Amino acid sequence: MPESVATPTGVEPQRRAGLGQVIRDQRKTIVVGLVLAVAAFWILGQLDEWRLATSLAIGVALGLVNHLATERWLLGLLTSGREPTRAVMMRSTMVRLVLLTVVAVTVAVLFWPDGIGVLLGLAVFRIIALAMTTIPLLKELKEQ
Repeated sequence: MPESVATPTGVEPQRRAGLGQVIRDQRKTIVVGLVLAVAAFWILGQLDEWRLATSLAIGVALGLVNHLATERWLLGLLTSGREPTRAVMMRSTMVRLVLLTVVAVTVAVLFWPDGIGVLLGLAVFRIIALAMTTIPLLKELKEQ
């Protein structure tokens, strides 16, 4: 049974947010993900570690998909004009993270020992995406 979500007063719902908008907003993050994946193949390919390079690229791709799914959910929430409850936010986050974990660990186990690169790729992408999100916010706070 869906929970009722209150609409804040004075906020008009906007048109529905789409994936295209998220992709346009996250161009830099997508480029960084592609650069990381290409770098993994370029560097590890020279060492003839193709399975590890593929694992790293899969980890980066999973991190990028998770990042875009999170941004899509947040944009949809903002444009709907609804005020989320803690339960709705926690449920959405948990579903996304459980799916991500199951896929990442499954790939890591299936391609062990090179499969551990999936987890490394996820971690590296997450750190870079976090920095790309935090630095502009810190600059904006400093200007205020």
